[in-house]
Amino acid sequence: MSNMSNLSSLSTASTESTASTAGTAGTLGAQAALLVRVARIEHVTPLVKRYTLKAMDGGALPPFTGGSHIIVQLRDGSRHYNNAYSLMSSPNALGNYQIGVRRETPSKGGSAFMHDKVAEGDALYITAPNNLFALDEAARHHVLIAGGIGITPFMSQLHDLHRRGGSYELHYAFRADEHGAFRDELARLCGNGVRFYVDSKGQRMDLAGLLGGMEPGAHAYVCGPTPLIDAVRGAAQAVGIESARVHVEQFAAPKQTGGAFTVVLAKSGKTVEVAAGESILNAIERDSTVPVDCLCREGVCGTCETRILEGEAEHADQYLSNAEKAAQKTMLICVSSAKGSRLVLDL
Repeated sequence: MSNMSNLSSLSTASTESTASTAGTAGTLGAQAALLVRVARIEHVTPLVKRYTLKAMDGGALPPFTGGSHIIVQLRDGSRHYNNAYSLMSSPNALGNYQIGVRRETPSKGGSAFMHDKVAEGDALYITAPNNLFALDEAARHHVLIAGGIGITPFMSQLHDLHRRGGSYELHYAFRADEHGAFRDELARLCGNGVRFYVDSKGQRMDLAGLLGGMEPGAHAYVCGPTPLIDAVRGAAQAVGIESARVHVEQFAAPKQTGGAFTVVLAKSGKTVEVAAGESILNAIERDSTVPVDCLCREGVCGTCETRILEGEAEHADQYLSNAEKAAQKTMLICVSSAKGSRLVLDL
């Protein structure tokens, strides 16, 4: 049985930077931005709001597939926040996008800004959708496992599954009845295909039984707090499910835990010492004037992808594929570190 006592983590990435590094109107880092209008804000639970976004010109928004996310640029005086949010709306209805935002306590700034300062009618800049959590087209059955606000990417995936008649089951755990975001909608949409687990009632997922009963052609997908993700990965490994059949969405940067190492910036001729537990990006920003584009700072957007000239990376991002990580050609310097004592990067 998994311990589901802490389901309050966001499936969003919140980052904070000063105005000099957060991009300008019409761009988000190196990515082109879309201008949208906040058409509607709904209170879903005491901590979650749903935001409906429409194109400023009233036209269709860019297409996306289930599991995609966007990055929203928020400006609060001199502070800029770039938050990644999963798209919840149907990929077949491009007249609007919908995102769900849970208020963090404490907040890095982004979720509090969304809850307290963003109003209906406001304009926001967002990126076009990107999908790091797509349904596997080869899977014969999809086991969807959500914790807390981690339900959001599954909302759009469910639309895709229903459209193509895909086989699935949804398991959704949350802290208490009042925190079961979108529960009624999911019950109507999924019928017997969804099961709810309420922690305050002592209800727990039997991950060993759930994953142990998966057929060879089935794939598992998990989004939610780190303890749930770790539990799913551990249970899958214990019953012999290969990692390629377990898909993870986690918009929270892993804590830097490695030792100190040296990074040589080949183009600029700079050498930077990265302290234990520090990101390469932070060390470069602290000790050099070398400009680095970085949007999410959570290993999600790919903006800071950098070529590796010497050494090997300890990859911690969600952007590169397993094959790309194994090739050791590039790395995301906002979250990944060095396997050894020295890296040479194309910066």
